[in-house]
Amino acid sequence: MASSCPLLAIFMTLALVASIDSAAGAGLTSEFYARSCPNLFSTVRPIVQSAIDKNPRMGACLLRLFFHDCFVNGCDASLLLDDVPPFFIGEKNVHPNKVSACGFKIIDQIKNAVERACPGLVSCADLVAIAARDSVGILGGPKWEVQLGRKDAKTTNPLVANISIPTSSASLKELIIRFGGVALSTRDLVALSGAHTLGQAQCHNFRKRIYNESNIDKDFAEQRRAECPRTSGNTNLAPIDGETPYVFDNSYYKNLVKNKGLLHSDQQLFSGGRTDALVKTYSVSQESFFMDFVSAMLKMGSINPLIGPAGEVRILCRRINPLY
Repeated sequence: MASSCPLLAIFMTLALVASIDSAAGAGLTSEFYARSCPNLFSTVRPIVQSAIDKNPRMGACLLRLFFHDCFVNGCDASLLLDDVPPFFIGEKNVHPNKVSACGFKIIDQIKNAVERACPGLVSCADLVAIAARDSVGILGGPKWEVQLGRKDAKTTNPLVANISIPTSSASLKELIIRFGGVALSTRDLVALSGAHTLGQAQCHNFRKRIYNESNIDKDFAEQRRAECPRTSGNTNLAPIDGETPYVFDNSYYKNLVKNKGLLHSDQQLFSGGRTDALVKTYSVSQESFFMDFVSAMLKMGSINPLIGPAGEVRILCRRINPLY
């Protein structure tokens, strides 16, 4: 029987595809480049470290690239492809990415260095995954063996990008549906949202919350209003986690319990719904948060990977390889 909700039907289809293709993610391995590019990790990490040293916000940018890439047809570096109008339209300039995706130049630097060390071997999709992992570790978060072996996409899907990537105004129900659309559970949703312990948000993404919503700490709202006037300053930035914005820890959840979530979508995780108990657990147990975050990152990284003969290894992350 056809669904009465076209959007829900789309997400149910995406979830089925992602669930099937996540099984293929078992073909990924942390040892994929052990012989072909043994210096891969030691080449990538110093570049990520340098970028964060120059601008601590860059850790959040590199982590976000991984999220926004994986949510659209899986982790295939489609997000990195530039528009080539009128023939090729990418995902960078759809609304969820245009206003928040950053760090592309750092990926370019990483790719250039890796190409010098191991020409034509390491995919851009894998480099995004490694950069995200390194960013978390450098900023005090958990460490894990990133799974590798992906190829890069030759196509993009701006339509799916618009409907798949969660928005700052999403309700808890919408968040659960969108994460479910890529075969991620409610626990994965809450754990992965902890990535917001890093980074900043633009005023236009949290203005309605600080002026209109009642489930917000009054002093916190007043503080953020100073940075985000009612009618101006749309691109003014504020830390999502005002306590430790450049440390990967569990203070994000502590803030939610105090009604100090900056984004509407953040506070939805602690608003009298089914995720309240897990938020409380993470707020008092950083170990539990770290453990579930790593599990969810590995799960997200296994969504619909292009492996074997599928896809390609791009020489430039912004362009598909030329046909010779």
